[in-house]
Amino acid sequence: MSHIYTVVRCPRCGKPVPWNETQRFRPFCSERCRLIDLGSWANEDYAIPGEPIDPAEPSEDRNGAEGPPTD
Repeated sequence: MSHIYTVVRCPRCGKPVPWNETQRFRPFCSERCRLIDLGSWANEDYAIPGEPIDPAEPSEDRNGAEGPPTD
């Protein structure tokens, strides 16, 4: 009996990648492509669009509170 599975393209190099449990690095084809992509995020080559943040303006996560909020 044959298994039907989806094939996606590696976001880094474009190679076809079967989408199944045996592909450790999915959606990437290899650890190399996964690490290159991670490095691009770390170098801020990619960014999620949003409002610019003024580093001088305090935000909720920089209010000096220690630990998670209590109810």
